[in-house]
Amino acid sequence: MKVVLLVAAFVAVPSIAFAASDPDCTAEWAQADANKDGVLHGPEADRYLAYIRIRAQTSPQNGKITQEAFMAACKADTFKAQAPEQGAPLKGANSFTENQAKDRAVAAGVNDVSTLQKDADGIWRGKGKKAGSDVEIAVDFKGNVVTQ
Repeated sequence: MKVVLLVAAFVAVPSIAFAASDPDCTAEWAQADANKDGVLHGPEADRYLAYIRIRAQTSPQNGKITQEAFMAACKADTFKAQAPEQGAPLKGANSFTENQAKDRAVAAGVNDVSTLQKDADGIWRGKGKKAGSDVEIAVDFKGNVVTQ
């Protein structure tokens, strides 16, 4: 009887998300702070600022991220990438503004994002660069970012 109750308790509890560890966040900070000045700004901050705007609906007003703020956001999994859903980009009514769609592309690692245009299927489309290569971008109503 006790075993059944214990199993039932684990089934009823939703899975717990594990936050990024201190060593993981420290390693990510070391990579992000390319010029080693202790603050992310300009191109080194762009991707992280996009994540902050997406997840926290705000961003530092000065466009800079201190190591302390970075570590707190990292430990809260603010910078955790999400893989696009199968079949993305998905058709649907897209309520994202162009800037919100661009933030999702930048957070997904796309740089130099062009002006985005929403097509008849509700998908924001444009061009950019990812890992140094030219890519086409599609951002759907769920925030899935697909590059080709």
